[in-house]
Amino acid sequence: MSVKTLTIDGNQIAVEEGTTILEAAKEAGVRIPTLCHLEGVTDIGACRLCLVEISGVKKLLPACVTQVAEGMEIQTQTQKLQEYRRMLVELLFSEGNHVCAVCVANGNCELQNMAVEVGMDHTRFPYRFPDRGMDLSHKQFGIDHNRCILCTRCVRVCDEIEGAHVWDVGSRGAACYIVSGLNQPWGEVDACTACGKCVDACPTGAIFRKGATVAEMERDRSKLEFLVNARKNKQWTR
Repeated sequence: MSVKTLTIDGNQIAVEEGTTILEAAKEAGVRIPTLCHLEGVTDIGACRLCLVEISGVKKLLPACVTQVAEGMEIQTQTQKLQEYRRMLVELLFSEGNHVCAVCVANGNCELQNMAVEVGMDHTRFPYRFPDRGMDLSHKQFGIDHNRCILCTRCVRVCDEIEGAHVWDVGSRGAACYIVSGLNQPWGEVDACTACGKCVDACPTGAIFRKGATVAEMERDRSKLEFLVNARKNKQWTR
């Protein structure tokens, strides 16, 4: 496989052809913030937090779904990008009902951590206070659509790792939300194996284990990593 030479934040690196900018940056020790990216599942560029500037390209490109090219000059931490990232986090907070003080993921929430990272202590946008519901029909888990940021990690993990494809995205535009089955109550979806991978994948407190109270959310990402590596290395088959 051919090798591509490029520059990230002034540092020249060489990576294999087909590598994404996000992967190349990780190899170079450069952190690019993300919320929808999850190791082991397909990237879709949903959150746009990984936008980067590339010399000669007028628009910003998402690092997770943009492959490297020979001679690329990439900037990941410009003032423009930092302002965009803060604005994106502000929009996520304003369009949902994220009340950290009463959330099971308080203190263990990637959205909360991202707000701290980008320096967001308030949002300049008016809160929409959408009327979103909860689904507690499952025996072990629940989903609170008020905390969902539509990263679709749950959709991709359930489809690509568990193979059940319980989750999908319903409706259009600002009315989009995560649906189970054919828009059935989660507890009525026979395809659900109750594996809990969607809970471990969720970056916020949107999908949770029943019985958890404020700040008690715990995730085991090592389980997902083990499954992905086992499949990649052909240590077991489905």
